[in-house]
Amino acid sequence: MDYLPLFYKVEGRQVLLVGGGQIALRKAKFLLRAGANIKLVAIEVCTELEKLLSASEHKIISRPYESDDINSVILIIAATNDLKLNQQIAENAANKNIPVNVVDQPALCTYIFPSIVDRSPLLIAVSSGGNSPVLARLLRSRLETIIPSGYGALTSFLGGYRARVKIKIDSFTGRMRFWERVINGPVAELFLAGKTTQADAMVESMLVEFDAEEFSQGEVYLVGAGPGDPDLLTFKALRLMQQADVVLFDRLVSQEILNMTRQDADKIHVGKQRQNHAMPQEEISSLLVKLANSGKRVLRLKGGDPFIFGRGGEEIEELALSKIPFQVVPGITAASGCSSYAGIPLTHRDYAQSVTFVTGHMKNNQCDLDWGNLVQEGQTVVIYMGLISLPFICEQLIKHGRASKTPIALIQQGTTPNQKIYIGTLRTLPEIIKANNVQAPTLIIVGEVVDLHDKLAWQ
Repeated sequence: MDYLPLFYKVEGRQVLLVGGGQIALRKAKFLLRAGANIKLVAIEVCTELEKLLSASEHKIISRPYESDDINSVILIIAATNDLKLNQQIAENAANKNIPVNVVDQPALCTYIFPSIVDRSPLLIAVSSGGNSPVLARLLRSRLETIIPSGYGALTSFLGGYRARVKIKIDSFTGRMRFWERVINGPVAELFLAGKTTQADAMVESMLVEFDAEEFSQGEVYLVGAGPGDPDLLTFKALRLMQQADVVLFDRLVSQEILNMTRQDADKIHVGKQRQNHAMPQEEISSLLVKLANSGKRVLRLKGGDPFIFGRGGEEIEELALSKIPFQVVPGITAASGCSSYAGIPLTHRDYAQSVTFVTGHMKNNQCDLDWGNLVQEGQTVVIYMGLISLPFICEQLIKHGRASKTPIALIQQGTTPNQKIYIGTLRTLPEIIKANNVQAPTLIIVGEVVDLHDKLAWQ
């Protein structure tokens, strides 16, 4: 993050505003909404701004700015078109460690104003870090359309119960889950529909019937994170990612996707790669049980789909034996995502009427596959984890009857901005890969559908 997002209380406190034009007027209106007392310094002040600050708690000083003007203020805004003056104000503010905002000069700012969705007391801020205020405003306008105006009143309604809930429910986790049930359940719907009496009665009932044991029960979410592009996550995956207290993630889960989980969640890397396991599979399964039994909501985040070469079945088998509640959310598997982004359809009426998924993972230095079934005509073969064993795979496919000129593609880091595609034949691709610094994760596609890449590639 370029800036630490904060909400700063200025109600009843003095803020220095330098400048008397239209920009200063906009900033003054913003400050007044937050209840600030404004000290305005400007040689000339526009009529509307003068009227706006006519109340006794505000000061208008009609003269050039002086360095002593920053005394006794908690915040400074420089809204002038004098670059030299703005630089001076920023330097004075830095000397006294007072936050300063210089309009349209982000390099001089120690804080910036976000675009906001105002559903007071609920505020949602959007910032581009000063890079593109117009984009931030456009995003804000989209949020305005999907956040009901009644959310402000709902926030106040819920706030009225906060002290009582804190007394009734002594654990932080219990309170958080209680509020999630209130907000995600019928209480919020009743309130937003104007049925405040029924909403009030339901919260009262939930408090009386609160069962600490029920609310402290742990659960595991086995979620597929897809092949890499965060936009390919499902809605359910995103919702559960925001609920989890602990995240166990694989090495194929990108930082962009991890950033979509709860910011305060504990994050544990349990990824595995060839001859380098951060945590053995048995320990991962045991840790899931241990965390859930301690009352945690655990997100097991896996690249691709957890049930397609993801060992998800082994993990939930352990959960089932231990009677741990769990949910499984499928993800877009690498075969589907990578082939789509490479413009290689896995099936096509003229080329392939079936598709087979296999893993090329070496076990005891061998890749033992049903080669006879992988050389059938009209079939696409998708090979996961086959980079190391690629020369052996190509050799065996040719040996068992697949033509050496059969097209084959290797996709590296598919669906991501770093995606690379290598096209060859069973005879030539091993040498092509050898000549390039190809790194996992990769996916291999064998079959005539690979010839469609040149025509259908859209990335």
